[in-house]
Amino acid sequence: MNVKEFEKKEKNTAELTMQITAEEFEEAVNKAYLKNRSRISVPGFRKGKAPRKIIEGIYGVGVFYEDAVESLYPEALQAGVEQEKIDTVGRPSVLDFDIAEDKSLTIKYLVSLYPEVTLGQYKGIAAPKPTVRVLKKDVDREIERVRQQNARIQTVDREAKSGDIANIDFEGFVDGESFEGGKGENVDLELGAGQFIPGFEDQLIGAKAGDHVDVNVTFPKEYVKELAGKDALFKVTVNEVKEKQLPELDDEFAKDVSEYDTLAEYSASIKEHITEERKADAQRAFEEVVLSRLVDNVQCDVPEAMIDEQVESMMNNFRYNLASQGIELEQYFSMMGMDLELFKKESRPTAEKEIKADLAFEAIAKQEDFDISDEAVEDEYKRMAENYHVDVDAIKKAVDESSIRTGLKIQAARDLVFTSAVAEKKEKKAEEKSADNDSVKDDKNESAEK
Repeated sequence: MNVKEFEKKEKNTAELTMQITAEEFEEAVNKAYLKNRSRISVPGFRKGKAPRKIIEGIYGVGVFYEDAVESLYPEALQAGVEQEKIDTVGRPSVLDFDIAEDKSLTIKYLVSLYPEVTLGQYKGIAAPKPTVRVLKKDVDREIERVRQQNARIQTVDREAKSGDIANIDFEGFVDGESFEGGKGENVDLELGAGQFIPGFEDQLIGAKAGDHVDVNVTFPKEYVKELAGKDALFKVTVNEVKEKQLPELDDEFAKDVSEYDTLAEYSASIKEHITEERKADAQRAFEEVVLSRLVDNVQCDVPEAMIDEQVESMMNNFRYNLASQGIELEQYFSMMGMDLELFKKESRPTAEKEIKADLAFEAIAKQEDFDISDEAVEDEYKRMAENYHVDVDAIKKAVDESSIRTGLKIQAARDLVFTSAVAEKKEKKAEEKSADNDSVKDDKNESAEK
């Protein structure tokens, strides 16, 4: 079998026509006969023993042609790929086939070709990088959050105020009728926290244990369809009023909630932690823009088949992540008002961007021709063994060395792009200048405290 014609088409596709000789086709037909004869009943013969000529005489000479052609599809395609020295992606489709009078066969495929990549700039890509600032108020906010977590809750005999916790029974009515989900008993509600419908909590301020309060509210327009925008009356019974007793902000507090002996040390550790988190966030944001600009600089036509495969992979990963949270994909679609086709459609731009990024890194790795040492390969085998909790030799048997080297070269390409990237200088906005002033004030305050 040989290539009869190879013609490139748009979007990295090509038509590949293969010529299969009469002898090769006859061999495939005979294999189809041997495979199927046990399922064909012929009078006068035991099942599976009827000669091929007898079966063809009864059912037609082409009775085994379809199976023969199908069996030749992958073999002929592989021969054509090797002869033309092309790299295909996705599943090829058969456009047509023809059996000539001399019983030779031609098969025409539509194949997707691995994209050719033309690199643009990939070193020194400029992108905005957020400035990392941690102000005293950021540290104070985190300390206050920890204080709230460690507060003692105590019942009080007084009128409720903002910040208190009211234990309540309630039942809601719309147009005089109760509604589903509008009733609750022994519910702890922190007043002023915005846990309930706007206006609900405010109307309980001033109430005491044992009071019965009529709370009138209007459901937001963004609420569930049945209640959106409607007026409601909630009959509320206040069972108990409780207050939070926050711990004093001193060295004892720091010892109780951390490994530090003083409040100053604890505050410094929080500032350091927030700083590291914001630096990581800023770096991720920076690299995301760098990646987008790298992709914009790349010229290549990504075949639809390649995008289809990437979308399928994204969907499977998404399905797995949902399952880990106990949610089925179909259940998620129902909640979000979408379906599988819409999900795939909306995923395609992201899928194409991811493919172009991968192709760019592959092209960079090839162009830079990074030298990967034997030591680096061995370290990667050890890292994989630790991750999968198996012996290094088992990893070496499962993953060949060339794959490891290719992966390390692509990682080197990624490192080159991101480490050579340059943070753009930009004019500070008014709010950033204000933040700088706040930072200076913080520094002065901290110096004064010392």
